[in-house]
Amino acid sequence: MVKQYAVIGLGRFGLSIATKLFEAGQEVLGVDVNEERVEESHPYVTHAIIADTTDENAVKSIGLRNFDAVIVAIGNDIQASIMTVLILKELGVPKVIAKALNKLHGQVLKKMGADWVVFPERDMGIRVAHQLLSPNVLNFIELSKEYSVEEIKIPEKMVEKSLRELDLRAKFNLSVIAIRRNHQINISPSPEEMINRDDVLVVIGKNQDLERFANMG
Repeated sequence: MVKQYAVIGLGRFGLSIATKLFEAGQEVLGVDVNEERVEESHPYVTHAIIADTTDENAVKSIGLRNFDAVIVAIGNDIQASIMTVLILKELGVPKVIAKALNKLHGQVLKKMGADWVVFPERDMGIRVAHQLLSPNVLNFIELSKEYSVEEIKIPEKMVEKSLRELDLRAKFNLSVIAIRRNHQINISPSPEEMINRDDVLVVIGKNQDLERFANMG
């Protein structure tokens, strides 16, 4: 199903989100006050326009309230970021996702009504540290302070065994929700599924259990 997204702020972070959504076949409107950025974004979005989103009339004229979600990815102008979120929520945009530069900025964005606040620099720092500490972990999504989903490379000792034999639920209190193999993903694999050498397990569980499993060697 094709949805409509708007990305406000076409710097590195905003453009990367817009590109990913556009490549996934979604309708993406790029918005920035900088004419050069708007020009550069044309190959990566459905439409791109120059607009100052701290101006309520400008936001109304774009019709952003009709979009499924608006991502506010404004760079270093905290005031513009906060004003934009406030205007979007007052106009009734159903879902506003906003980039925060620091904890205080994030708290203000939440008070302004942002539905989801992201901290790209902090989150990337956590991701890098996590992967340095657990080299077998290829990717992870933090669900809460206690639980995560991780993509974990298979230890050699687990190759050519079935999920039933591995019994990760009993041994590590973890659930295998998918297996990634040769650029394909097998969702909810059978207990009889055999594990190949280059398989990647997508596992959900408590962080300490995931760490124990990822570092077992």
